[in-house]
Amino acid sequence: MCGINGILHFEYDRIVAPELIKTMSDTLAHRGPDEEGIYTKGSIGLGFRRLSIIDLVTGQQPLFNEDSSIACVCNGEIFNYKELRAELEAKGHTFRSRTDVEVVPHLYEEFGADMVNRLVGQFAFAIYDHNKHRLLLARDHVGIAPLFYTVFDNSIIFASEIKAILCYPDIPRKVNLTTLDQILTFPGPLSPNTMFEEIHSVPAGHLVIVENYGLKGRSGSVSLNSCVNDGCIKVKEYWDLKYPKACDINPNQTEADCIDRIEKALLQAVERRLQADVPVGFYLSGGLDSSLIASFISQIQKEKRHSFSIGFAESNIDERRYQQIMANKVNSLHHETLFDWNNIADRLKQAVYHSETPLKESYDTCSLALSSLVRQNNIKVVLTGEGADELFAGYVGYRFDMERGAGSSSSSFQDVEEMLDREIRERVWGDPDFLYERNFYQFNEIKQAIYAESLTDSFYKFDCTQNFIVNPDKITGLHPVHKRSYIDFKLRIADHLLADHGDRPAFAHSVEARYPFLDTDLINTVTTLPPELLIQGGMEKYILKQMARKHLPEAITQRTKFAFVAPGSPYLLRQNIEWIEDILSFETIKRQGYFNPATVENLKKMYRADGFTLSQTFENDLLMIILTFGIFLDLFNVK
Repeated sequence: MCGINGILHFEYDRIVAPELIKTMSDTLAHRGPDEEGIYTKGSIGLGFRRLSIIDLVTGQQPLFNEDSSIACVCNGEIFNYKELRAELEAKGHTFRSRTDVEVVPHLYEEFGADMVNRLVGQFAFAIYDHNKHRLLLARDHVGIAPLFYTVFDNSIIFASEIKAILCYPDIPRKVNLTTLDQILTFPGPLSPNTMFEEIHSVPAGHLVIVENYGLKGRSGSVSLNSCVNDGCIKVKEYWDLKYPKACDINPNQTEADCIDRIEKALLQAVERRLQADVPVGFYLSGGLDSSLIASFISQIQKEKRHSFSIGFAESNIDERRYQQIMANKVNSLHHETLFDWNNIADRLKQAVYHSETPLKESYDTCSLALSSLVRQNNIKVVLTGEGADELFAGYVGYRFDMERGAGSSSSSFQDVEEMLDREIRERVWGDPDFLYERNFYQFNEIKQAIYAESLTDSFYKFDCTQNFIVNPDKITGLHPVHKRSYIDFKLRIADHLLADHGDRPAFAHSVEARYPFLDTDLINTVTTLPPELLIQGGMEKYILKQMARKHLPEAITQRTKFAFVAPGSPYLLRQNIEWIEDILSFETIKRQGYFNPATVENLKKMYRADGFTLSQTFENDLLMIILTFGIFLDLFNVK
């Protein structure tokens, strides 16, 4: 995987400046330190930074079809490229390299925008069709690879990271208040929102098609809304997570058969992600998910591989014992780094810079330390276990859903607050009985106390609970466990776990992370399973644990689920670090005008109090969000 960027001017006769494409590409050098490529022709410009993994000699980009009428830059891996290439060659297409992503322009030439349905992988790409004056932007099914864009200066500007877009002269840098509210309320932001009001994220499983855009004969500046209304920009969903209605779940599935299907799908997912012309390593957390991946790697290929772990001096959260058990079992070349809490403050600005958003927790600093360890050992690719909890019902909320049962409802309420919260849940999910993490009505009152007084009067305008968060048609009639999984995928995976903990901290040190549990064939297998096999006897991830018994030591399979959280803002406040004190000072908060300085002062006093603890599993670290928001404003020069 790499970094891509580009500009398309909406005037056909306007020329893209190559030096601007290069400037944008240079900001993405951490995503691709090995090579760069720039292509400009008339009103289109494409930039590329390469992390060379497959076809190290001839895999440069941009890529073209046979007559160069189609140009492409792709950040990603196409895991089924060998089958696709054989099919395309049989149809007469010729290739100039052995790289996996060269199938992308040829597939487009053959199938048009529908080609994205043929891909298995993690990718974000841009294709420009000179003959049709069409730009196609695409993001993979679950949103592993990031892709952002904006419409400005009668142009569409896009890149793998927002910082490249900000290189374009005079791009507005205005906070999207709804996104800030989403970060306070949910696990993270939700595409297409970003922290910048006019910059958008391509949602997972979506295409952006730009055509019929010529401005000849038109006057004035165009906006994204006007382009969408005119039909020259279309945002189209091509894939989504699909669960059967509760009444359509096949009950005649045996546990043994389901284990067999999951095992085959996961084995294939791991095997696909070992394709590379460079060594591939893996993370070991000491938990079930990463241990399963490690075990399957050792079954597929017997060669020694590098494994990487992070340890902590505090015995109550240190998992090195379990990490070493798995490293010994799979006979890996194991590397570990001991994380000192003092490193949190040292790495916090770096974490915000790469995430391009305020953070809810400090764990991203640990992720940065881990990817740094990988790079220090000259490894470019690692397999990791994100996605298993959302797919196999690994959080406590799933157990509560199962205890309530499919189709259960609560038509009565105890008080006015519960009634008002049910109204918000109806508005957000289309289901007043679905409880996700917190009482929204109560938390909205807290948020209004946190925001600056100048914002509270207009709170309803950016309150993220004013509208549907997901399409209610997608979750109506689902079993509660499946409903939660769908919502978790939308709210946790692409814009939070993969962005903050996965893609961004990995690529900060030029490391590509791959995610077997987010393989679409595995996802499509798990979505057909009865919820009773996901949660059974109060055990989360029941079916996955049953499958793991024949692959993992008992010490791993019998472990109680461990919810690791790194120290938050109470710890940082007690260190009396000057720059943190300055960002959270009454004067700074008042000058910025987003939060109430008196409320922040009260939070600081409460968080500093002796004996105060914050359960980050169930409570928001409000000062961490406020602190990292302040860092965000400074790093990206946002007013």
